Amino acid sequence: MASIKRNVLLNPGPATTTDTVKMAQVVPDICPREKEFSGLMKQLREDLVKIVHGDLDTYTSVLFCGSGTLNIDVCLNSLLPEGKRILIVNNGAYSTRAVEICQYYGLPYLDLKLPETEKPNLTLVEEALKSHPDIGLVHTTHNETGTGLLNPIQEIGALAHQYGAVFTVDTTSTYAMRPIHIAEDHIDFCMASAQKGLMAMTGLSFVIGNRAIIEASKAYPKRSYYCNLYLQYEHFEKTGEMHFTPPVQTIYAAIQAIKEYWAEGEEAKWARHTRVFQAIHQGLDALGFRQLIRKEDQAGLVVTALYPDDPNWNFEKIHDDCYQKGFTIYPGKISAAGTFRLCALGAIDTGDIQDFFHVFRQALEDSGVTLPVFYLPSGGEE
Repeated sequence: MASIKRNVLLNPGPATTTDTVKMAQVVPDICPREKEFSGLMKQLREDLVKIVHGDLDTYTSVLFCGSGTLNIDVCLNSLLPEGKRILIVNNGAYSTRAVEICQYYGLPYLDLKLPETEKPNLTLVEEALKSHPDIGLVHTTHNETGTGLLNPIQEIGALAHQYGAVFTVDTTSTYAMRPIHIAEDHIDFCMASAQKGLMAMTGLSFVIGNRAIIEASKAYPKRSYYCNLYLQYEHFEKTGEMHFTPPVQTIYAAIQAIKEYWAEGEEAKWARHTRVFQAIHQGLDALGFRQLIRKEDQAGLVVTALYPDDPNWNFEKIHDDCYQKGFTIYPGKISAAGTFRLCALGAIDTGDIQDFFHVFRQALEDSGVTLPVFYLPSGGEE
């Protein structure tokens, strides 16, 4: 196998991959309409359902070319019946993206805008459902990747079902990392893309959801051609193939990544992400950094640190210093405060985090940032 430089990506995706996943893309050319290739996709689709413990008679997966945002588009435009509206439980950048999708399609929606640093108030969610009996779909994000906040999807899903709505969840940054049980969590549809929890390559996304609801959606208004869930599902069921040309090499990488997922095991993989998450906390604490989200409210995958009040702090300079040494950090996605994110995603372990903090500390010292970092009295909260 060729030697490939290893970078440690602490951004929220794409994630650090194994060399075996990278090299899985180097395969003989094949027409994706061959039976050999459609057979590979059949097993891939089943595995994607099994990862969230779904019954294959009840749930299926539908593959698309694109990033995670495409999945939100697909679910919102495809699964809303005529005369119904969407409730978006919105406490972050990625739920806000769902609002924007509704706006672009002209879909009726209710934006339940909630604080970005807190878990949703379930009383407000229920009040919205009670007050608007035309809500046919509820959507939220599992882990708001912009901050690292974990949303209570099981409770929101139970409320959605109590009031007769379909529940869709953006699980792009939790799928194949934080264990999900699709039926127990009251999820009708969840979604992800291959470059995050599966630790594969960008370009392949997938929706996992209830077959009966997909089939019922055949009668719903058609709002998109390429991004229609039923159309893609129907083509898979009839032919075993994607309706349009699939990302062939990316699919081979995803298949290899799933083999490695099963080999590591769900519990062991989550335990690894958890110890990486803890190591990130320890490293930030040692340097004096404050965090945006209370630790008990975090999903265990993304840590958002507040910029210190040191005039020598310069995120771009520190980012560049770390990047040159093989470590990628990422700015936050919240308008109210200057933040950066460190993420426990990908094929990394605690040794990588220890190496990162050695480089990070050196970058801070080289920039003249006082250590431990300091905050003025009006700065962020502990």
